[in-house]
Amino acid sequence: MKLTLIGNGIMAQSLARGLVKNHEVEMVGRDENKLKAIQENIPEITIKTLEDQESIEGKNVLFCVKPYALQSVSARLTGEANILLSILAGTTLDSLRKQIKSKYYIRTMPNVAASVQNSMTTITGDKEAKNIALDICASIGKTLWVNTENQLDIATAIAGSGPAFLALIAEAISDGAVNAGLERNLSRQLVQGLFSGTASLLEHTHPAIIKDSVMSPGGTTAAGYVKLEEGAVRDSMIKAINAAYSKAVEFGKK
Repeated sequence: MKLTLIGNGIMAQSLARGLVKNHEVEMVGRDENKLKAIQENIPEITIKTLEDQESIEGKNVLFCVKPYALQSVSARLTGEANILLSILAGTTLDSLRKQIKSKYYIRTMPNVAASVQNSMTTITGDKEAKNIALDICASIGKTLWVNTENQLDIATAIAGSGPAFLALIAEAISDGAVNAGLERNLSRQLVQGLFSGTASLLEHTHPAIIKDSVMSPGGTTAAGYVKLEEGAVRDSMIKAINAAYSKAVEFGKK
């Protein structure tokens, strides 16, 4: 399938790296020099500079610009796309319909792990295009169809913003090990293995069961867990998800 990515930012690049494994990918952006640099790193894609008028007639379009750029970029697009998949946080299907012509409209929320075909992508929109949207997004990792846009906005806080939250935790654990006296390179390898192994466990086991299975009475895990509770890590994570969700809703109102 031929796919046209509108935008050349970090997420567009992450999507392109994953999508080229199974699709023919065209990237359209405003900065010709940046596009050429991207093509050097992802030689399988074709590039095209966004002109005053750009036809999307009959194309399968992934709209990957910043939410605030929706109006300015869409004003340059002509014709009717076959399917429009938007990754714009908080930008509603109604807003997309008013700005861009397409047969079908889909909202998605992938994450940067798309670059290694391991994104957790949430999807909603026109049910007539559900299967094609799932097929496209399955080429960059796991997919989850939700029934409402509000559910997708909540999922944005997890699937979209979550990698940054987990990266902060990973960095903090690594820093803690270095502070205790472990070399940085060893610490990083241990953290990578930790996250990989725990991800495998989470596919089959509830988080609380994993925690309880590790935390023995009066042991090392219990001692560390007390400090996490003192630092309100659980409370901070809950608030972080709600803040990210609220921001997505705010984008949708603008």
